[in-house]
Amino acid sequence: MNPEIIKQLIEAGLPDAIIIVEGDDGTHFQARVICEAFTGKNMVQQHQMVYETLGDKMGTDIHALSIQTFTPDQWDRQK
Repeated sequence: MNPEIIKQLIEAGLPDAIIIVEGDDGTHFQARVICEAFTGKNMVQQHQMVYETLGDKMGTDIHALSIQTFTPDQWDRQK
């Protein structure tokens, strides 16, 4: 597994998202996902939305994924 494939999987499920995925060991990754669809959802719900895009890859091809989620407004404020 590589970061680009993870990015593509998340993009397929959250097409309006901005996604940054890093990781160089093939099993441990970090993802920042900025998406308008997160508006009004708590962090657990946002993370669940990301995990849904990855399906059965989590726990098999992806051993660990650290996720940070933001609405566009949150992302703009934290920069």
